[in-house]
Amino acid sequence: MNEKNLLEQLLHYAKLDVYPFHMPGHKRNAALLGETLPYALDITEIDGFDNLHAPQGILKKLNEQLSRIWGSRQSFALVNGSTCGILAGVAACVSRGDTVLVARNCHQSVYHALELFGAKPVYLLPPVDAGSSIAGSITPEQVRRALEAHRNTRLIIVTSPTYDGVISDMAGIVDAAHKKQIPVLADEAHGAHLAFTELAKYSAVHAGADIVIHSLHKTLPALTQCAAAHLCGALVDPVRFARALSVFETSSPSYILLASIAQCADFLETKGTAAFASYRDRLAAFSDSCRDLRHLVALGKGRDTLENHPTFFAFDFGKLPVVTARTQMDGQTLLQALRQRFAIEGEMAAVSYALLMTSVCDTDAGFSRLADALHAIDCEAAPCEMPPVFPAQTLPEMRFTPAEAAALPGRLCGFSDCLGKTGLSYIRLYPPGTPLLVPGEVFDALIVEQLQAAEAHHLQVLTSCGKPGHALVCD
Repeated sequence: MNEKNLLEQLLHYAKLDVYPFHMPGHKRNAALLGETLPYALDITEIDGFDNLHAPQGILKKLNEQLSRIWGSRQSFALVNGSTCGILAGVAACVSRGDTVLVARNCHQSVYHALELFGAKPVYLLPPVDAGSSIAGSITPEQVRRALEAHRNTRLIIVTSPTYDGVISDMAGIVDAAHKKQIPVLADEAHGAHLAFTELAKYSAVHAGADIVIHSLHKTLPALTQCAAAHLCGALVDPVRFARALSVFETSSPSYILLASIAQCADFLETKGTAAFASYRDRLAAFSDSCRDLRHLVALGKGRDTLENHPTFFAFDFGKLPVVTARTQMDGQTLLQALRQRFAIEGEMAAVSYALLMTSVCDTDAGFSRLADALHAIDCEAAPCEMPPVFPAQTLPEMRFTPAEAAALPGRLCGFSDCLGKTGLSYIRLYPPGTPLLVPGEVFDALIVEQLQAAEAHHLQVLTSCGKPGHALVCD
């Protein structure tokens, strides 16, 4: 088995006359099942294909390749998405009852980890961009103040870049944490591509964050669920992290997903430099095309600059939040117009903007199509005479930690009747899945107002109680 990479090895093996008396149950029988799905490449840990949980051969080489590409101390290919990496990262750093500083706009998997391990969260609340309602950057000063107030902190968790593309000063945050020997877990799920752009200096790996989690599929050419974890600092035991990963990652990893990770890594090493240079040119051309938008604002594009968004430390210009606040449209209306009139499917709608995501795989034709669509919609948009100014957010009162709340009995309650009650279920807008309310927190007037606004603008509100429009509460 001397093929170059995992995919080629799988393709070679599929042509051999080897009969599979092993899992999976489809037995690579395309004659019976058809060839629409890649049954021939879907194998288990047979001879010559290594074991993801104890890699010694081709998968070890894949991990070493990931480490080489991103410049980490050690890297791990993940097939359960960033979620399993985040769960393992928290497990490797905290014990029950430990205090953890958490950016409030972290992904739901962070909150699930806090609940599972009985951690006590102290939230770092990002400021709000007044013109768009997008959450801004977490600052090193916020971290320093929180560490002074909570001297028993055991871990800091920050998302950078965020779902919307906002980057925090990870170098400053890591420096503040490491001065007190506290590890930093960076959820960089949306920033796997940063290392190949002019924003590489802002990446969490470059900053020396102890654990960095990447979703390869979000911004790079990889299949959904493909991810990677990187150990970069010196404050996390790699053995403890690997053990935690064996708990949270499937014991039956998909070789199709592993092959996709390998292909992505090869793409970055062989074609990445040229591909990202072309991508920068396409983004620059698209930005120029946005200069004459009158009402819609493509954030950071055209005439809009970072100076207009002082709560942002830096911004990933591959993300395209299109702000509708100066029009009488909301984000959902914009997405519907793009979908129904121009056959363009966006990523997410918020009250005041719609999020479109780009990547190195976007084409000139795709950007041109989007530019034409935005100009057509902009020409027809009715301006808003008094554009809203979005106020700073506040944190709800926390009566119980997430772990404590999970043990409490509760009852289902409609959102309209929840005011003043303690929530026992997560309430979140999806996507991206960051919570408005965490179990153990009190339904206050702001939460109720946000839920009403979400309903009025046809946004998807998910609750972990399983019944739409309801939450599990205790009085």
